[in-house]
Amino acid sequence: MKLYYSPGACSLSPHIVMREAGLPVQLSKVDLASKKTDAGEDFRTINSKGYVPTLELPDGQRLTEGPAIVQYLADQAPARGLIPAAGTIERYRIQEWLNFISTELHKQFSPLFDAAAEPTLKARQIERLTARFDWVNKQLGNRDYLMGSAFTVADAYLFTVLTWTGYVNIDLAKWPAVAAFKERVSQRPAVKEALKAEGLSK
Repeated sequence: MKLYYSPGACSLSPHIVMREAGLPVQLSKVDLASKKTDAGEDFRTINSKGYVPTLELPDGQRLTEGPAIVQYLADQAPARGLIPAAGTIERYRIQEWLNFISTELHKQFSPLFDAAAEPTLKARQIERLTARFDWVNKQLGNRDYLMGSAFTVADAYLFTVLTWTGYVNIDLAKWPAVAAFKERVSQRPAVKEALKAEGLSK
């Protein structure tokens, strides 16, 4: 399987999951500004949405949208325990988290990375994120991960989003459980491998 990614973007989440699942990792880097892959292809012919991640399956089909991709990847290696079995309430809890992270955290960052966004808009976005982080901090409490003691695909996604806080001057020290979570996840071997492969660490 080939993962089309951009360093540090939301595609980091399925990249981490691939490594956590023990699946072979084939990467194709995408320049999101030029919409070109590292092989010189027009990325829009691969994913007409024009953004990462995109996962190319062995049969040539392509899957898009991070929350869908990470569930697919985790289901390829069920023994790794990265996602509960389909039909269980725990599976729906994971989907609940993936939807929350996608809509209430991930998308709130978009204006913060937009140089043309007005300062008042950015200030409102930070207020929204502050309220969301307040809630996540309470949910984490003393737990190691979102679902308890086991690392799941939702943790990979939350970690990815949290890596963006440093670029927009959000200090996670305000949320000790969230800050501890980010540090904990950053020390996982598969996460270190993914960060290094994307040129985000040495």
